[in-house]
Amino acid sequence: MTVTVNNSKFDGTGPSKKLAKNAAAKAALASLCNISYSPMMHPQKNLPLPLDDKSSSMELPQIHADTIGRLVLEKFMEVIKGQESYSRRKVLAGIVMTENMNFNEAQVISVSTGTKCVSGEHMSINGSVLNDSHAEIVSRRCFMKYLYAQLELHFNPATANQSIFVRNQENAQYPYKLKTGVHFHLYINTAPCGDARIFSPHENDSSVDKHPNRKARGQLRTKIESGEGTIPVKSSDGIQTWDGVLEGHRLLTMSCSDKIARWNIVGIQGSLLSSIIEPIYLHSIVLGSLLHPEHMYRAVCGRIEKSIQGLPPPYHLNKPRLAQLTSSEPRNQAKAPNFAINWTIGDTEVEVVNSLTGKTVNNQISRITKQMFFNKYGSLVKNLPGLPERKLTTDYGQTKAKVKDYQIAKRELFAAFRREDLGNWLKKPQEQDEFALPE
Repeated sequence: MTVTVNNSKFDGTGPSKKLAKNAAAKAALASLCNISYSPMMHPQKNLPLPLDDKSSSMELPQIHADTIGRLVLEKFMEVIKGQESYSRRKVLAGIVMTENMNFNEAQVISVSTGTKCVSGEHMSINGSVLNDSHAEIVSRRCFMKYLYAQLELHFNPATANQSIFVRNQENAQYPYKLKTGVHFHLYINTAPCGDARIFSPHENDSSVDKHPNRKARGQLRTKIESGEGTIPVKSSDGIQTWDGVLEGHRLLTMSCSDKIARWNIVGIQGSLLSSIIEPIYLHSIVLGSLLHPEHMYRAVCGRIEKSIQGLPPPYHLNKPRLAQLTSSEPRNQAKAPNFAINWTIGDTEVEVVNSLTGKTVNNQISRITKQMFFNKYGSLVKNLPGLPERKLTTDYGQTKAKVKDYQIAKRELFAAFRREDLGNWLKKPQEQDEFALPE
């Protein structure tokens, strides 16, 4: 439904006409009267915020949140044209970029759908499959592809000024950094799987958690190969081995909540790029539904804020602003499809990946695999001005291990989870990273 006030249109969606009208009216009020409907504005008694700090500092303004959600949804509808058979989705995610918080000119960097992980027999020893096709994880991989493209603009002095990166004069360790005022916002249409979703859907936002000591709170959790839902790492075996998985052990992948918590320590640029650019953190996370402030805050940064220590600057604990759309998405009970789509700004069309094989539906290597990024990284090392002379003589895993500060930050993150007794971070079999660049 749409309501028009003073020539401005406000849209609302809902499972019924009445609720859609209600949502449209709320959207108009949010914009015209600066009213927020976010659960963040009704702080829980035990939300871990300093007393002098209003919960608004943890919240993205409602009108910005609605803009981010609308842009991602519109971009999805636009890029799926002609591929409508792949428009079925359970989870939709995207990353939006703003400059100087100007939401009128915000750009959608990536859009993705998906809810499954690769099945163990399709693991790859040359980085050619996508392990995790959950929508928010795919969007972040698309975002990394965008970062590579932005750095490649510096290959040619004529295009360098179009890049979001500038040469870093202050810190020789990171030859490039983001332009000032560039921010990134993650949109997911529902709470990320894992710790952010472990609560009763009927929990009242204003009620105090009746089970603050419930054992499941804050635990690291893993996704299950080819299935949906997560299990605590403490109930899994610990170390994953290549032969074990091939013999039928389920391949386990850390939950989206855990991966987002990790991005809030090490950044969203990945380890390879961390040898070239300063870490990049999410400014905000906007959910389409199921934002429970207490659980979401705990999941993405709160559970390790007291125990994280020893991070090498500029790495730090990032606390993204949180918000929920005025029109929340109704619960989708349809069975999740086995495919995931991805699109990055600059792509001419969406790519459709079979989540269970980790390759495209045409059995090609996806454009956002480790192998593709390692090739791009090799090209950056060769051609990017201002980098120390480097030759890539090592394999993918060794190259990542050489990025010292990133590895220190990652180890500190794992240690913080252990100190809080929330479990050990599960790593994939190391053989997955023992591939080199093609000669």
